[in-house]
Amino acid sequence: MQRHINKVAVLGSGVMGSRIACHFAGIGVQVLLLDIAPKELNDTEKKKNLSLESPAVKNRIVNDALQAAIKSNPSPVYTKDVIKRIKTGNFTDDMKRIADVDWIIEVVVENLNIKKSVFEQVEKFRKPGTLITSNTSGIPIHLMTDGRSEDFQKHFCGTHFFNPPRYLRLLEIIPTPHTDPAVIDFLMHYGDLYLGKTTVLCKDTPAFIANRVGVYSIMAIFHIMQEMGLGIDEVDALTGPVIGRPKSATFRTADVVGIDTLVKVAKGVKENCPNDEEAAIFDIPPFLQKVVDNNWLGDKTGQGFYKKTKGEGGKEILTLNLQTMEYGPKQKPKFASIDAAKPVEDLKQRLRMLAAATDKAGQFYQQFHARLFAYVSHRIPEIADDIYKVDDAMKAGFGWEIGPFESWDLLGVEASVKLVEEKGLTVAQWVKDMLGKGIKSFYKAENGKKFYYDIATQAYKTVPGEGEFIILENFSNNIVWKNSACNLIDIGDGVVCFDWKTKMNTIGGEVLEGLNKAVDRAEKDFRGLVVGNEGTNFSAGANVGMIFMLAAEQEYDELDMAVRLFQRSTMRLRYSSIPVVVAPHALTLGGGCEMALHADKVQAAAETYIGLVELGVGLIPGGGGTKEMALRASLEFKEGRIEEEPLKDYFMTVATAKVATSGFEGFDMGVLRKGHDEVTMNASRLIADAKRSVIALADEGYTQPVERTDIKVMGRSALGALLAGVYAMRFGNYISDHDQKVANKLAYVMCGGDLTEPSFVSEQYLLDLEREAFLSLCGERKTLERLQSVIKTGKPVRN
Repeated sequence: MQRHINKVAVLGSGVMGSRIACHFAGIGVQVLLLDIAPKELNDTEKKKNLSLESPAVKNRIVNDALQAAIKSNPSPVYTKDVIKRIKTGNFTDDMKRIADVDWIIEVVVENLNIKKSVFEQVEKFRKPGTLITSNTSGIPIHLMTDGRSEDFQKHFCGTHFFNPPRYLRLLEIIPTPHTDPAVIDFLMHYGDLYLGKTTVLCKDTPAFIANRVGVYSIMAIFHIMQEMGLGIDEVDALTGPVIGRPKSATFRTADVVGIDTLVKVAKGVKENCPNDEEAAIFDIPPFLQKVVDNNWLGDKTGQGFYKKTKGEGGKEILTLNLQTMEYGPKQKPKFASIDAAKPVEDLKQRLRMLAAATDKAGQFYQQFHARLFAYVSHRIPEIADDIYKVDDAMKAGFGWEIGPFESWDLLGVEASVKLVEEKGLTVAQWVKDMLGKGIKSFYKAENGKKFYYDIATQAYKTVPGEGEFIILENFSNNIVWKNSACNLIDIGDGVVCFDWKTKMNTIGGEVLEGLNKAVDRAEKDFRGLVVGNEGTNFSAGANVGMIFMLAAEQEYDELDMAVRLFQRSTMRLRYSSIPVVVAPHALTLGGGCEMALHADKVQAAAETYIGLVELGVGLIPGGGGTKEMALRASLEFKEGRIEEEPLKDYFMTVATAKVATSGFEGFDMGVLRKGHDEVTMNASRLIADAKRSVIALADEGYTQPVERTDIKVMGRSALGALLAGVYAMRFGNYISDHDQKVANKLAYVMCGGDLTEPSFVSEQYLLDLEREAFLSLCGERKTLERLQSVIKTGKPVRN
C-alpha cells in the first residue's frame, strides 16, 4: 500500500514523548499527544475548586510536560509556530482519537506490564493497517505483542529515538519476527528522508546497538581510569572533541543522560547478556554506586560528576573528586601529546598521532582502543550482521565523528589486532579470517561509493543507500583542483563541489582563491557548482586573525584589497554563467552566511545556525552581506509593504547579530528565501540534494543574471528613523557607545548614504559604501579590542 504520514499519536508525554511530538510537528505532521489523567489535585487546582473531572485537571500532566519541553534549551522545535500542530489529551477521554492517525508511537514508562496495558487500549481504537511502534530503550520488542491481533503484530516494531530527538540523529528500527517487511522498509525510508535520521536496522538484543557499544565504552573508560589513576577532568579532556567525540565527553555525557539511566543500562546488559565476554566491565564500580546512592544523578538533580555553583565571580562548575567524593574547582589537565595534536585540523591525522603517543594520554588511548576493537568484533553478528550498522549507530547516537570499525581501519587493522593481544584480549575469529584472506581493511571507497567487508560472503559489498548520499571523502580520486586549504571535487553528472578544511572552516585568502578557481573551472568544464563541505561547521566566517593583524598594523591598503577580494568572490558566485548552490549546515556565520546570500539557491541542512554576526565584533558585514540585506529590503518594497518596514526588519536582523536556530528560522529572518531556497532534513543527504538542485537549475535553462542597478534605497527619510531607534537603544542602556557607532554605520550603508530622497542605486554603489564603513571601523580601538578577545577567548568583549 502507498503509505502517508499526516497525523501521529504519541502516547506518553515525558521527556522523550513530548520531544518526539515536537520533532514530528517540526516537519509538518499533525500530532496528538496523550498521557494519563492525574489521580489527585494539586494545591493550585484545590484553590480554584476544580475537580478531577475538570478538563484542565485531566490534561494537566500532558500540558505541563509539553510546556516544559517547549521552554527547554536547546529548543526541541525548529520554529515556535509549529507547536500549534500539537493537540493534547488524556488516555481516559481521548484514546478514541487515535482512530484517525497514521502512526501510533508508545513512549510510556519502561515497564512491560504498563506498555502491554496501553497496547490493550490501543487495540480497541486503532484502525487496521496503522503503524504502531514502541520507543523502548531496553525491553525486548517481541515481548510486547503477546496477546495482540495479527494486524497489530504485523504493523508493530520498535523505534528507538535518542534524546534529544531533534539533535541526535539515530533512529534504531527493531522488528519482531511478525513485523511485515514492508513496514520495516517504510520506517527505514521515512526516518531517513522525513525525520532526518540515520536509520539503523537492529536485532532485538539487550540495549540494541548504540547503547550496547556506547555504555560499554563508558564503563571501559571508568575501568581504565581507575587502573591509570586518572581524574574526571583528565578523562573528559581525553575523550572529547580532540578525538572526534562530543564536548560532553564521558562524565558530562553521563550527567546529561542521567547517571541512573547509565547504571540501569549497564545492569541490564550484565543481567541479560550472560555470554558477553566483557560482562565484568558492566559491574558498577563503587564510585558510581556511591553517586547513585547520594542521588547525584546529573542535570536532573542539579549535580552529578559536575556541579554548578554561584560564586563571587559568577557561575562556576565544580568537579567531583572520586577519592574524597567532594567537589572542587575544575582542573586543566596537561598532556604533551594532546597539546601537540590540538593544532592539527585533520581528525584522522590527529587520532593517529594520539594513538601512537608514548605519554599517559597515549597509554590511555591504546588501552581504550584495544578494548573497543575487541568488543565490537565480538558483537558481530550478535547485535548486527554488518559492521557499518555499528559505525552508523555510534556516530548518530553518541555523536562520534568516526565509528569503531572506521577508527580501527584508521589505526591499521593488523597493527591494532597486535595491540589487542598485547593487552591480553582477543578479537573475533572473523577478523583473523579476513586478514588471512589478505583483506586489510573493513572499508574501501571506489568511484564515489563506499564498500564494507561482509562477513557472510567474506567479500566487499556496497553500503546500502549510498546512491542517496554523496560523501566527499569517497571522491578522493576525483579532485579536479586543490590548494592547501581547498578541494574542487568532481561529484558526477557534470557537477563539481567546492570543499575546504580550515580551523572552524573560516574563510581566508586560500579559500577565496579556491572559490574563484572553482567558479572558473565550473564555467569552463562543468554544468554547475555546489559550495559545501563535511566539516563540523560550514563556516564560522572570515578569518578574524587576519583582519586583526592587518588592522592592528594599520595595513589599510592590504585590508582594502582583502575586503574587495571577498566582495568580488561573493559576487562571482552570484554572477557566474553556471548555477551555484550553497549547502550550509551547523554554524554558518558572517562570511559563510554571505556565501549563501549570493547563491543562485541555498540547500540548507535543518540544523543550520546562520546569520550575519559581524556587529558583535564591532564591524558590519563586509563581504556583500550589508548590500544584500539592503537589496532584499528593496525587493520587498516592490511587493507592496510599507517602505520603511522591510528595511527596519533587515536592519534589526543585522544590527542585533541575530542567528537562526534552524534552517527553517532562516526563512523568517530573510537570510533564506521562501519558495526558492530549500531545507534538507537529513544532513547526510545535503550535498546530494544540492547537486540535484544544480542539475534542476541547469536543466531549466540557466542564464547568467545581470548585476542589479535598480536597488531602491531610502536615504535620509529612513536613515533618521533608524538612527533614532539606535539612539533609543543607547539611551535605554541596551547597547554601548561603540555598539551605537557601529549600528549607525550599518544604517548609513543600508539607507544608501545621506541621500536627500529615495533613489535607485547599483550593487557596486552599496558595496563601496559597505567597504568604506568596514575599513573605518577597523581603525577603531574598541573594534580591535573585540577582535583580539575573539582570537584569545572565542567571545567578543563587551566594550
